[in-house]
Amino acid sequence: ALAGMCARVFEGGSVSYAYTTIPTYPSGQIGMMLCAKARPVQGASADADGPLDPRVPRQAPADAVAGLDAGPLRYYDAALHRAAFALPRFAAEALAESLTFAPGA
Repeated sequence: ALAGMCARVFEGGSVSYAYTTIPTYPSGQIGMMLCAKARPVQGASADADGPLDPRVPRQAPADAVAGLDAGPLRYYDAALHRAAFALPRFAAEALAESLTFAPGA
């Protein structure tokens, strides 16, 4: 359904499913489809081949948010970022044909 439509619309790009917990939301969780267009061939570097993998954080970990007078991040790190894309087996199997990257891989 939705994942299959995203796979057709973002052909050559990436399609992933993630979820997050939000204590003020009635069920406590919200799921989302994360999609990216294919990378343009022009100007792409050797390490930029293939679709973007949203499971990989794009910024280097830092002890503080740059430009802000803030201490170290307490609720976010690269491991938590990757964990947002973990799916229960039944969901991974149901979405396997539509997702670009296998959950947990």
